[in-house]
Amino acid sequence: MIKQLKKWSIQLVTGANVATVIVMLLVGFSDRIHPADHPLLSTIGMAFPILLVINMAFLLFWLIFKWTRAWIPVAGYIFSYVPISIYMPINANVSHPDEALKLVTYNVCSFGGNYKYAQGFEKVRDYLIDEKADIVCLQEDNDSWRRYCFKHFEERGLAYNDTVVLCNDAMRFNCLGIHTRFPIIRRERIDYPTASNNGSAAWWLQVNSDTVIVVNNHFESCHLSQEDRQQYRQLLKGEIARDSVRAESQLLMVKLAEANAKRSKQIETVCDYVDQYLGRYPVIVCGDFNDNPISFSRHMMGKRLQDCFVETGRGIGLSYNQRAFSFRIDHVFCSSDITPYECFVDSKMDASDHYPVVCWLKIGVK
Repeated sequence: MIKQLKKWSIQLVTGANVATVIVMLLVGFSDRIHPADHPLLSTIGMAFPILLVINMAFLLFWLIFKWTRAWIPVAGYIFSYVPISIYMPINANVSHPDEALKLVTYNVCSFGGNYKYAQGFEKVRDYLIDEKADIVCLQEDNDSWRRYCFKHFEERGLAYNDTVVLCNDAMRFNCLGIHTRFPIIRRERIDYPTASNNGSAAWWLQVNSDTVIVVNNHFESCHLSQEDRQQYRQLLKGEIARDSVRAESQLLMVKLAEANAKRSKQIETVCDYVDQYLGRYPVIVCGDFNDNPISFSRHMMGKRLQDCFVETGRGIGLSYNQRAFSFRIDHVFCSSDITPYECFVDSKMDASDHYPVVCWLKIGVK
């Protein structure tokens, strides 16, 4: 009887592990799903890290109780190599050459200090100056429009500064900014119809003998209120009554799905803009994508450009630092005529709800 029960238990766990591997594969490649066609399905990429952990638990179980079945979770990881390498790449540490330029992209949360620093602007300003970056792309750069911060950057080597106001009304205000030591040749706002208080802009920079296009983005956010975020954390902890779990989960998924659908149109518009100039100019695309690594947004841009973190970064690289919503949602991409180096998320700088992403870029291939 005990032997039969043990055999039945092994079969049950085997089936559960196989099912987990299949779901992990489906979720890992869900970034191919167009959010406009399947809004809810397009959100499931957020579950990928959870499935990685569950599969690891199966691996430990097999190693302890029946090592001959360990091939199942190992095969799952092998078959999921592509999404795993996107979600948490492991690259050798290759130092950047002296001629590489340094780029920082950072959602500064309106220089508010993330409720930690009374002097939020000064904290961010000093960080950016200390980084000695050649190009700084900011989202929610809401002080630059008043030209208050321009003089600070001009005095410290970032001689060329510009801001695009994305929206300015009684309820909303948002800007994109660029601060650089390279002359700005021209600027273009990239218009897309689904924008509310988000947007994209391209700056053409004279980088030595090259004209480089830098596209700074702040794509559609998920519009989750503080109450939504708190309820989501309670869901994960099991602190919400069972009869309320389904309703709260559905509301959250609907909000995420609606944001994904809007964001898909925005990313496609920027991709169309990039397609016009690929092969003619070096192109850099960066900013707050408001989307995780296993997403349609990242996938669409990654089809055209190199994902600098995937190519040169290491680990998960969480750029959004709010609890229970820890994802890499800030990205840097570059065209094939640029070589990226040492892209990383600087988690030491916590004066926003985002961490900065830092990357070195050499114009020209290796």
